[in-house]
Amino acid sequence: MNIGNKEFDFDSHRVYVMGILNVTPDSFSDGGEFNNIDAALKHVEQMIKEGADIIDVGGESTRPGHQQISAEEESARVSDVISQVKSHFDIPVSIDTYKAPVARAAIDAGADVLNDIWGFRYERFNEEDAEIRKKHEVPEIAKIAAEAKIPVILMYNDNLGRDINSRDEKTITRFLEANQERSAVELLNSVKEENVADRIVWGLRESIRIAHRAGIKKDSIIVDPGIGFAKTQKENLLTMKYLKKIVGKVGYPMLLATSRKSMIGNALDLPVDQREEGTIVTTILGAEAGCNMVRVHDVEKNVRALKMLYAINE
Repeated sequence: MNIGNKEFDFDSHRVYVMGILNVTPDSFSDGGEFNNIDAALKHVEQMIKEGADIIDVGGESTRPGHQQISAEEESARVSDVISQVKSHFDIPVSIDTYKAPVARAAIDAGADVLNDIWGFRYERFNEEDAEIRKKHEVPEIAKIAAEAKIPVILMYNDNLGRDINSRDEKTITRFLEANQERSAVELLNSVKEENVADRIVWGLRESIRIAHRAGIKKDSIIVDPGIGFAKTQKENLLTMKYLKKIVGKVGYPMLLATSRKSMIGNALDLPVDQREEGTIVTTILGAEAGCNMVRVHDVEKNVRALKMLYAINE
């Protein structure tokens, strides 16, 4: 797959490393650190030196309880940064957004790939009006990516939340309405924590179908199981446990994005700035399960861990 002017060989055993650049004041891990151009460029330069293959730029925090901002504000945050990164460095850039206007602005600024945390299904799970949902069978953001002929990263996400006790009748009904491709029996069964892998596989397949309907080619699609999104702690851990099964069933290149997330913090009882060892464990497990890319904050340590794995497996 070509991303920007670089070729990514997803048939090889190499795992590509995506470095995170949050240009937000409130990101869960590094909020406010890189939300000016000079700091952002210095951080990108450092990540490239450490071995990053691609940079993922985000302008709105997606941490639990985050404050949603307007597309205009998000576009303003990311556009200049992307333009400056592309003019200073020869590295592909991803835009992390689920909003069509932001995607368009970022692509105009030079973004090479769209990373959508809702997998083209934002309206399905968040729009109350059924008629409006129907109009978004092929959402605008998918059309924008198709017209730009750029690759996409489609993450699994839904409305079930992170607390099993919050899955009440209203939530489950909305989940069923958003997933009419499956039978009600299958869907109700998939809401159980132990069946999270099936839920992820079905959801990713539907995101892929939406991408195809928009005109995005098969060889331009990467998927992401969505660790940390709409999953209980048990479901996040089971997603990691069954990652090889998920990779095999979906059959597309897979990005794993676990870096410093609450799954690690909850398991180790550690704050955000002390979760790197846990992140590295998930990186290696992802590589062993067949993931093709990892999205991380600490590029250097994860690149070193992967090099050690390659040395062992030679």
